[in-house]
Amino acid sequence: MSLQSRIKALKDAGESEHVTAEKFAALLNLAHSKNSGCLVECLDDGFVRLVDHMGNDSAVVQAARVSYGAGTRSVSDDRGLIRYLMSHRHTTPLEMTEWKFHVRVPMDCWRQWIRHRTASVNEYSTRYSEAIDSMQTATTWRCQSSINKQGSSEQKIKWPDDAEMTISAEQYLSDRESELHHKARELYEERLRFGVAREQARKDLPLSTYTEAYWKIDGHNLLHFLELRMEKHAQLEIRTYANAIAELVKPYIPLTWEAFEDYCLNSMTLSSIEQQMIQEMVSAHVHKNEINLETCELLNKREKAEFVEKLSKLGW
Repeated sequence: MSLQSRIKALKDAGESEHVTAEKFAALLNLAHSKNSGCLVECLDDGFVRLVDHMGNDSAVVQAARVSYGAGTRSVSDDRGLIRYLMSHRHTTPLEMTEWKFHVRVPMDCWRQWIRHRTASVNEYSTRYSEAIDSMQTATTWRCQSSINKQGSSEQKIKWPDDAEMTISAEQYLSDRESELHHKARELYEERLRFGVAREQARKDLPLSTYTEAYWKIDGHNLLHFLELRMEKHAQLEIRTYANAIAELVKPYIPLTWEAFEDYCLNSMTLSSIEQQMIQEMVSAHVHKNEINLETCELLNKREKAEFVEKLSKLGW
């Protein structure tokens, strides 16, 4: 549900004036952040809001030079230095910038997010407050990948055993999801009416339930987070949030971001085995379609697929 839809729903709910005014103030503040370019909405009811930041490209180059003030260096000098830092993985100067975000995210997505243990975090507490009355709904259902145990594929969802039914498998799964969300919230609110403690009443809420948190991180670790979570094999939901964060930070660090795209996001690494194979292909004037990777025992199935993809990117 978009911010505008949530504001309208709150108007129509007819809640008490005190609660309504409090919620309106919070929602209007978020709407103002979106209008000012500091907030990006994600999924069906989530968002990322840039609350505060410290430093920019100048902070990075100043730290790298261990100097005071901008001096007489030109922008081209700054660009060259930042690109050198990025290409040689001299990351300490990147830590001189700080970024603080307010995020609203489903708990299953947050589980992956919080694995990055290099940030300061304060999350919405369902012991002190009632759980947020919002659960993320799937827009599409993805099949399990056959080559990546932790990933999905674009293959269309079908009924088990190819059974013929009156509705599509996707519609059936979405209907069941809606039923589960409704029942889970109903059970949670029933427990609260019985006086069950919030810390216990919450235990059967789905991982699709939204949570909110403040997340503060330095520039180096932020870029590392984005490099992993913007990668095409990252789960779609967290990739959506990573792209939103990227949209918010890019304007403040254009030189750093350019170098990050060149040396991290859009670059590739070649193992020593891959380098050797390419050298042999160049020497023999062999096209990638002419090599038989099945006979190569040095690479496993996943590595072979990735190697072919790398060759394609190189125009082989």
